[in-house]
Amino acid sequence: MKLQFVEAGEIVTTHGVRGEVKVLTWLDSPEVLCEFDRCRIDGKEYTMESVRVQKTCNLVKLEGIDTMEAAQAMRGKTMELYREDIDDEVIFAAELIGVEVYAGDKCIGKIKEVLDYPGNSVYVVKGEHEYMIPAVKAFILDTDMENNRMQVKLIEGMRSDED
Repeated sequence: MKLQFVEAGEIVTTHGVRGEVKVLTWLDSPEVLCEFDRCRIDGKEYTMESVRVQKTCNLVKLEGIDTMEAAQAMRGKTMELYREDIDDEVIFAAELIGVEVYAGDKCIGKIKEVLDYPGNSVYVVKGEHEYMIPAVKAFILDTDMENNRMQVKLIEGMRSDED
């Protein structure tokens, strides 16, 4: 299911005296946040006047946040991006929860969890049985988010409750 908003990171502190905030990004890399010019925090839309990378974080200047005190009030809040601003081909783990998974013509269950490992993610699919399916092209044949459906190829050992 496509989300309306995607969590991008947490505002962890302020930077300087002109209202910049430091965002610990949850995206693939801090550079990704630089591609956007608006965000949402606590249900309110903000224009991002500037976004730049500082090590593993982003320094963001939000329109209307012009003092260190105003920026301090943003600490601990989650920054969200508008899904409509993100390429449709990008699929987020949170959007995969609940997707029906098919092996051939048979529905084997729904994705209940996405485990993130260094090599690749693994989809935990629960139905009559539980499956752990690596998120690689060899096993994920098609993902149709419009119809909430994923087509997979199963091999021996993916069913986690078999002896």
